[in-house]
Amino acid sequence: MPDPDPMRAYYAARAPYYDDVYEKPERREDIAFLRAHLPTVFAGRTVLEVACGTGYWTQHIAPVAAAMTATDAVDEPLQLARARPGVGRVRFERADAYELPASLGLFEGAFAGLWLSHVPVERRGEFLASLHRRLLPGAKVALIDNSTVQLRDFPIAGRDARGNTWQERVLKDGTRHRVLKNFPAREELEAMIADFGERPAFRELANFWLFEYEARG
Repeated sequence: MPDPDPMRAYYAARAPYYDDVYEKPERREDIAFLRAHLPTVFAGRTVLEVACGTGYWTQHIAPVAAAMTATDAVDEPLQLARARPGVGRVRFERADAYELPASLGLFEGAFAGLWLSHVPVERRGEFLASLHRRLLPGAKVALIDNSTVQLRDFPIAGRDARGNTWQERVLKDGTRHRVLKNFPAREELEAMIADFGERPAFRELANFWLFEYEARG
């Protein structure tokens, strides 16, 4: 039976070639920086990854983490993630980012790559509450996502009264998908985590942004 959730259906269909997004020439410098930086954030920590997708970032964080659990709501990308090099010690679990189960445990770090942009504005607090129930005080959190530079390739095709925006995407099989894609500014990110974290740090790259903070005690 087809998945009734349009976002899950989109990523299930796109999973076999999702990593193409990291191979674009104009993104190579950003990707090289993030591949070097993220392991320094999570070295020696127990790490929870939300919406791990095909495990592209999992493979770079796992070798330095004390332990790592990577979650996603879609089976197809998870199957690809499990086959990545260097992820033999990673625990992969299917889980809803808005209802991360207590069975996952508690963690000293959390990462989500290219996920927050798919969270509706009105559900950001719900996602963060779910995430922080799984984090220990002082846990390091790192989020990365596309900057508005991406709009050159995928312009906004729709918006609603809450501030959510959508893009139209066409996959290699010719199917068209309406994809929720938000582009929060630094000020939005800082306000978003005000009740959950402290010491926020924002860095704008050429094609992505990086946002880090620490979980409150």
